[in-house]
Parts: sequence; C-alpha cells; structure tokens
Amino acid sequence: MPHASTPAVPGWYTGEGDGFRLLGTRCASCASVFFPREDTHCRNPHCAGGALEETPLSRRGRIWSYTDSRYRPPSPYVSNPELPWEPYALIAVELEAERMVVLGQATPGVTVADLTVGMEVEVVPGVLHEDTETTWTTWHWRPTGVTA
Repeated sequence: MPHASTPAVPGWYTGEGDGFRLLGTRCASCASVFFPREDTHCRNPHCAGGALEETPLSRRGRIWSYTDSRYRPPSPYVSNPELPWEPYALIAVELEAERMVVLGQATPGVTVADLTVGMEVEVVPGVLHEDTETTWTTWHWRPTGVTA
C-alpha cells in the first residue's frame, strides 16, 4: 500500500521536480517578501500594510552559511531513538531575487565537506520522515549540477 505524501508544513511549498518552489507572501503596498509566509499583516515596520499575495520564491540561491547537525534534536523532531543518529548538513541560502536567507537541510549525501560559502544551490523536494502510513515532505538544498 503506498504511503500518503503529506507536507510537514502545509502551505510553505508546492510542486514537484523542476516545478518545486518555496511559497512566501508579498505585500501589495511595499513589495516586501516574507518566508515563512505571512498571512495576516505586513511585517515591514515602515509600511501601512496592504494585501498579502502568495508568491513562489526563487529556486536558486547562494550559500550564505552552513553547519552540520551532529546530535539528535529534542521533540517535536521525529527520529527513531533505536537507530543511530545520522548527521546532516544545514544550509542558510540567500535567495537570488528576494535577497533573503532561508534555512534548510542539504540533500541526503551532501556533507559540510562538499559545501562552500557562495556556492550555488537549488531547492528540491525532500523527505523529513516516513512511518508506516505517511511520508512527511519538506524541502532540501542541493548544489546545482548534482542530480542525486
């Protein structure tokens, strides 16, 4: 029986393959872009506020900073305490057009040894966790030119 695919954070991303995008919101008055999305008011303190419109964010950006996670995070992060902890790389990416920094995990198999500040990366669909019924999806950052 196939797993149900469920976003770990509904409304933060959409699409598949090359159409996969993070979703932010843009203020119609001042054009400020927000991620995570903002659905109630403009966060720009110099703006009187306007309608907030969903907007897909840039697929590519450059690494602003990175580190690795060498410990099992506490709840509510889901991990099986029976299995050994597998470190993963965390990447802060400055998006190309928006000039904002978005944090996320690197694709599986990419380590901090593979990364450099300024390297171009792209957002791709990822898996946060799977159980017997559900695949919880998220986003990952992958260095451009890498297909795995």
